Amino acid sequence: MDFSGRENEPGKKFVGLGVVLGLHVLLVIGLILGGKQKFLNVIQQPLETKIVEEVKPPPPPPDTPPPPPPKLLTPPPPFIPPPEVQVQQQQVQNTITTVSNVKPDTNVLPKSVQQPVVSDAPKSTAPIVVAASINFEQAGCKPEYPRASLRNEETGTVQLAVSIGADGAVTDVKIEKSSGFRGLDNAVKAQLLSGACKNKPGTVDGKPQATTAHVAYVWKLE
Repeated sequence: MDFSGRENEPGKKFVGLGVVLGLHVLLVIGLILGGKQKFLNVIQQPLETKIVEEVKPPPPPPDTPPPPPPKLLTPPPPFIPPPEVQVQQQQVQNTITTVSNVKPDTNVLPKSVQQPVVSDAPKSTAPIVVAASINFEQAGCKPEYPRASLRNEETGTVQLAVSIGADGAVTDVKIEKSSGFRGLDNAVKAQLLSGACKNKPGTVDGKPQATTAHVAYVWKLE
């Protein structure tokens, strides 16, 4: 058979191509329609909503108190060994060591000779001081009551430090404590410094020396 004539017919080629294209178009349309139907079926189904709650972490465990410390056992008391007491044996002294057959001349025992006691303490070299004393009842020593003080009924005790020379004359008078009234103080001081009051002077190692006497004169209304 001669096919060379058929190959030159262009109309038959276009018809075959058209048939093939139509089959592909139908196949694509079928696929599209089938996918759309599945999509509609999915949309028509009811939607389910779920609320997802946040999962809270579990609460922390409660604070458990620490375990109590272990009880300490009381240690036993220390063992102290008793002291060892050593008993010393008394040695018996022989009072008689030798025996003599010679008879003594006398039965009187000789007396022990007392040794003289020598004292190393030095002798006291401090001087012996005897202070002078004033007798206010002696003539020339007792002061007269001041008229103003007598009129005001003033009384009191004057304490004085009186310096007396080796001849017994008063050389100085100091008031150590006032009676509370100047008239009474000045009266007794003036009387002692007047030179009329003389007493036995003080001594140092038995010899008359100037000393100071601490005396008190009491003013009182009779």
